[in-house]
Amino acid sequence: MKTKLYVDSSNVISKIDDRLYSALVEHLGRSVYDGLYNPNSTKSDEDGFRTDVIEAVKQLGINLIRYPGGNFVSGYNWEDGVGPKEDRPTRLDLAWKSIETNQFGLHEFMKWTEKTGTQPNMAVNLGSRSLDAAKNLVEYCNFPGGTYWSDLRIKNGAKKPFNIKTWCLGNEMDGDWQIGHKTAEEYGRLAHETAKVMRLVDPEVDLVVSGSSFREMPTFGTWEETVLEHTYDDVDYLSLHRYYGNQENNLPNYLAQSVDFDEFIEGIIAVCDAVKARKHSKKTLNLALDEWNVWYHSNEQDEQVKPWQEAPHLLEDHYNFEDALLVGSLLISLLKHSDRVKIACLAQLVNVIAPIMTENDEIWLQSIFYPFMQVSKYGRGEALKPLFESPSYDTKDFKEVPYLDSIAIYNKNDGEIVVFAENKSNETMDFSIDLKEIQVENLIEATQFSGYDIKQTNKDQKMQIVKNDKVKLNNHELEAELSPLSWNMFRVKVE
Repeated sequence: MKTKLYVDSSNVISKIDDRLYSALVEHLGRSVYDGLYNPNSTKSDEDGFRTDVIEAVKQLGINLIRYPGGNFVSGYNWEDGVGPKEDRPTRLDLAWKSIETNQFGLHEFMKWTEKTGTQPNMAVNLGSRSLDAAKNLVEYCNFPGGTYWSDLRIKNGAKKPFNIKTWCLGNEMDGDWQIGHKTAEEYGRLAHETAKVMRLVDPEVDLVVSGSSFREMPTFGTWEETVLEHTYDDVDYLSLHRYYGNQENNLPNYLAQSVDFDEFIEGIIAVCDAVKARKHSKKTLNLALDEWNVWYHSNEQDEQVKPWQEAPHLLEDHYNFEDALLVGSLLISLLKHSDRVKIACLAQLVNVIAPIMTENDEIWLQSIFYPFMQVSKYGRGEALKPLFESPSYDTKDFKEVPYLDSIAIYNKNDGEIVVFAENKSNETMDFSIDLKEIQVENLIEATQFSGYDIKQTNKDQKMQIVKNDKVKLNNHELEAELSPLSWNMFRVKVE
């Protein structure tokens, strides 16, 4: 099978926003307790934070952390998580039918982001609460001092403002499962008024308004139109969420779901631009794909979990090799749309549908950790429009799906062209990269992630990215063999 990628450094999609490599941390299952925070672990530091998790997060290159949810935020009183820990109330978390001790709250989260080198993306509760609580939270976090809420922050140990700049206006408010679910009209009005008061407290905040929870919602499209009619001039990003699974055990169809991801993103862009045109606006609204991942392995297990436990085992998908291939392809889709998708949060980060798992005092990295780590580390710079030749295949749900999925990144600062390439076929692929007029100095690195059974997990920690020796660089063309069902990366030094 022969395939070819044409790389033109002048054919730029966009500069890639560092926030494309972000994640969600929610008070759900063992994400926070046992994941980020466990004072009883031998791996934890003086603040109760697991140092092995911190190092893994750094290795992933995560930029932004969306917190504290997710569905959890729609029933959360942020005041419960500040002040002396012995005075914090234990509450029922209705979203996940769990017990919330509030021993990890706002100040702990901010200290954890400092230690991981990440930035906070704070969500406000627009389900069970309203604009007053959101206004107070911004004042608590960002106002220097001299007012009730800012002085309370100082009293609680944070003299300097947190200066949180990215804020989500609620979560999945279109879904009836959401605490405080609203119609598009109700939510649009509330989001408009909430944005207004938040900006009065801090004019520098970036705001994300909630779009559809998933593409199959009956209100998909019309929800965005109505909400944006109210908020288009108030917000900076529209949120969208997307999860995938292989419930039918159909590998070709599963790997083709990146096509759905492309269509989903492009459909939302079309809606945003239609509202822009109707409003005669000069502003282009960008997207925050602040929940995306594979999620389906744990569904039956979760049905057996008894309610009202502290940090129960929930949503603990154990990812296999085919999941890593899909995640790699979804990352390519994000890069292809980096002109409009500026924030993307892998959901989630630790233990809950996550690349990082903890088990007692041990940690293990899931299969999806590896493609995400590579793209996060080397997918910096400018995304180049992917022009390639590839045979294609048809599946139950998709037609003419290319066997090759690929994109090139031009990193001017480091003088590199980085190519990510996935072979979705069961055959070895002869892959060539035409670098055209680019002055090539040498091949820096060629790697592959392949050779594993598609149902194999990484619980034994034997998965690894290895060197690809079957590569030749001749003048302006690189030739390589891509193993069947493989994730690949090539780094070329250029002048």
